[in-house]
Amino acid sequence: MAVISKRYGFKPVLLMCSALALSACDDFSLGDLNSKINPVPTTDGGQLAPRPKPDSRGVITYPNYQVIVAKRNDPIDAIAARVGMTGQDLARHNGLPADYIARKDEVLALPKGIIIPEAAPDAAGGTSIESIATAAIDRAGPTPVQSGTLQQGPEPIRHVVENGETAYSIARLYNVSVTALASWNGLDRNLSVRPGQQLLIPVSADGTVAQTIPVAETLPGAGSEAPEPPSAKLPLPVKQQDAAIPESPKLSDDRTPVGASRKLLRPVNGDVIRGYSNKKGGNEGLDIAAAAGTSVKAAEGGEVALISKSAGQNTIILLRHPDNLYTVYSNVGDVAVKKGQTVNRGQTIAKISDGKTPFLHFEIRRGTESVDPAPYL
Repeated sequence: MAVISKRYGFKPVLLMCSALALSACDDFSLGDLNSKINPVPTTDGGQLAPRPKPDSRGVITYPNYQVIVAKRNDPIDAIAARVGMTGQDLARHNGLPADYIARKDEVLALPKGIIIPEAAPDAAGGTSIESIATAAIDRAGPTPVQSGTLQQGPEPIRHVVENGETAYSIARLYNVSVTALASWNGLDRNLSVRPGQQLLIPVSADGTVAQTIPVAETLPGAGSEAPEPPSAKLPLPVKQQDAAIPESPKLSDDRTPVGASRKLLRPVNGDVIRGYSNKKGGNEGLDIAAAAGTSVKAAEGGEVALISKSAGQNTIILLRHPDNLYTVYSNVGDVAVKKGQTVNRGQTIAKISDGKTPFLHFEIRRGTESVDPAPYL
């Protein structure tokens, strides 16, 4: 305790009492000490910044990813409901059991594409897939909007824990203190980490993002290449170039979507004028050119889950299919179906709206995450 006191400037008695009081809680994590140990020194004597404060949902938004910070004894279903996900999807993304109870300040990773505004809860107290789909359509326009409170300053590195790694080895890898690593990620009193877990690497108070410490290329015991002896009369043989092995085909690109026993029907015939992109600000579906008044067909049989308008006043139709699969149709009019109606594959659900360049915006989603529609049509 004397060493800790000297390093952080706490009185031993005060720190010991605080730690004992907190450790009496089953839910204790080093996140409980955030206000006491931030800023904390790096291993080389520098200072680390405190973790940014999350919004009212517990979400911290960076330009390229989002995380959510748990409350004390927070069920995984409750955490997921705050961002319109199912607890099962959030647990699977973080390698956790479906009935997991999170600790105070524990950080969980959010899947790509979950970035949504803070929506008003529905009647059941959650956020529906319909509101998420509407927000996704708004982002699919020519000027996508980044929702949520974007953090200013540097974006921390996310480290994915591998087998055999510990909190101590990860902290040494980035030259940060293990206390800071635990505080930023809400680790438990044993500093437990699990393979596949995503950890935020603390940022220095001066805005410097931690980088991995270079490792020597030649490992101990690996030996070295012997030079050619001076007495050699013949030149060394020319080293043969290894034959390039062609990259294996990505079979998942041609996989039939979950819940469908066949390829989905193309909703309209026409050229794709804007393709799918899963990058930040990219198009989460396909824009297919078609003449105004062209019939829009249901890509697969299902139920009409939503008929609404986006912020740009484009009509949106959302069809729900088996196994949490959804198809989304936007930039349409003359809607021929109603919410709750069952539709058949190939049934006309609307017409292409008139415009300078008439087209259909079409998406395929598994839950809240978009997938590239092209291989499935």
